[in-house]
Amino acid sequence: MQFSILMIVLLALSSLAFYMGKKRAFQVAQGKIRKLHSLPTYYGLYTAIWCGIPALIIFALWIAFEPAIITNLVVANLPQEIVSVGPDRLNLVINDIKNLVDGNITTGDVSPELQAAANHYQELKRTSHIALSIVVLCLAIGAAAFTLTRIKAHQRARNAVEGFLTGLLIFCSSIAILTTLGIVLSVLFESIRFFQDIPVTDFLFGLEWSPQTAIREDQVGSSGAFGAVPLFAGTMLISLIAMIVAVPIGLLSAIYLSEFAGSGFRSVAKPLLEILAGIPTVVYGFFAALIVAPAIRDAGGIIGLDVASESALAAGLVMGIMIIPFVSSLSDDVINAVPQSLRDGAYGLGATQAETIRKVIFPAALPGIVGGVLLAVSRAIGETMIVVMAAGLSANLTANPLEAVTTVTVQIVTLLTGDQEFDSTKTLAAFALGLMLFVTTLVLNVIALHVVRKYREQYE
Repeated sequence: MQFSILMIVLLALSSLAFYMGKKRAFQVAQGKIRKLHSLPTYYGLYTAIWCGIPALIIFALWIAFEPAIITNLVVANLPQEIVSVGPDRLNLVINDIKNLVDGNITTGDVSPELQAAANHYQELKRTSHIALSIVVLCLAIGAAAFTLTRIKAHQRARNAVEGFLTGLLIFCSSIAILTTLGIVLSVLFESIRFFQDIPVTDFLFGLEWSPQTAIREDQVGSSGAFGAVPLFAGTMLISLIAMIVAVPIGLLSAIYLSEFAGSGFRSVAKPLLEILAGIPTVVYGFFAALIVAPAIRDAGGIIGLDVASESALAAGLVMGIMIIPFVSSLSDDVINAVPQSLRDGAYGLGATQAETIRKVIFPAALPGIVGGVLLAVSRAIGETMIVVMAAGLSANLTANPLEAVTTVTVQIVTLLTGDQEFDSTKTLAAFALGLMLFVTTLVLNVIALHVVRKYREQYE
């Protein structure tokens, strides 16, 4: 039975178990719900949970361990001359067997032994799927039948169901936390390997970035240069330009849409504004490279300025346009969430609309606005495509927005592009950059939380 069909059958069995559990609760109570500890729906959910969850756990474990077990069984039946070729060659043989099973192209001619192994693999896989279907369905039916016999009037079905849902929520939250922790630890460990070769001070305070290293010591540039200051300077420069564009426009548009615009104009303007957030970044990159950058270069030439073909100004302007919906939409939602009673109270005291917005609405909505701006800053720091196409790859340490610069994310992509080995200083530098980017974002979060707490205390 195919996995999709098996899941549909299991879902149908759980639905049937819910109905039977609910019906069983009515029978136990003899039609008088007051005799039950919980509502009949909870007894149905209790039965459905015991019908579906254990079967799903067995299904997941079976699917997780099935490939390894089948592979070991197939390898055990291979001729000795194939098994004893070494781990690398054996892995190629196993891949050829799996390709034969899937009907894909193998790395060489198909020998009778490989064809026999592929047939054996396919037979074991078919047997495993049949066994999985039988075990899962029998477990689901058996668990549902056993649970139905345990339903009593005094049974705390509601407590059991709510306890299960609480555990499920904790499990999902733990996955998110552990995933974040795993990402941080993986980046940290690789960064430690990098800092064993390159001193931390050279990385944090070095003014030259040239990660290209030679294979032999006698080649030019064998040591490389891993000063990250030009990268972070370029990142901050482009992000600052983007924020100068996005924050005033986004915030003022949010104030207009929420406080001044009519409902008809708002219903049209806000969706059109949010369309900017759905445009792919590569389209913004093309727009920056083909329209904005040449326009800035031509305008600079008219007034006698030397503007590079790829500049931080072009990337920052287009990135700011891209970020406007983040600031505008979030700020608009926060401003609309301010209670109307605050506005009415300010008007009752004789305040004008401008004074109400400046002294009442804006301080009340400031925590949410800061959150939206922080999201926009994080979006600007993490942007890659626009920078590649409009600002270039040159790691120049400059504060001139008319020159070409690069960012941390662009260099991470550059270092990890292609066939790379994760034991060279050049590749490990990407993890060090990622760690520093994570620390930078963390510092921004702490600052934002401090600002939110400060203004919230003033407002309260």
